[in-house]
Amino acid sequence: MKKAIIKKAIIAIRAAALVVLFAACFSASVMAAPQLFGRNSQKQDKTRLLTGKVLDGGDNPLPNAVVYLTNSQTRSVKTYIVGPDGAYRFPALQPSLDYEVYAQFNNRKSGTKTLSQFDDRSQVYISLKINTKAEAK
Repeated sequence: MKKAIIKKAIIAIRAAALVVLFAACFSASVMAAPQLFGRNSQKQDKTRLLTGKVLDGGDNPLPNAVVYLTNSQTRSVKTYIVGPDGAYRFPALQPSLDYEVYAQFNNRKSGTKTLSQFDDRSQVYISLKINTKAEAK
């Protein structure tokens, strides 16, 4: 009779241990899942893309213009030489920073535009116009 009680106690302890182990594994995976999914979605949402075109006064593309992108906090500058279509592209920009962008072509400069950290769009398009005609005196 003692052996039967001890055997039942051992079975009950093993069953309880399995239930605790299963519960611990299940709760750990459930707790980790939102963090894993959250990290992936945050990683995708962490950067933004700036695109645009460099155009003359008649809205024609200006090939070989140089676009300057300045990080307003560090003052570091990235450049992009546009192709025949006048398009430029700056990927992976930090949404928590402000950027200034302008273009130059044949010693003429566009106006400077700001990409603000308060602009929550993940993709931003900014056209930059350069007056290429000689100024009248």
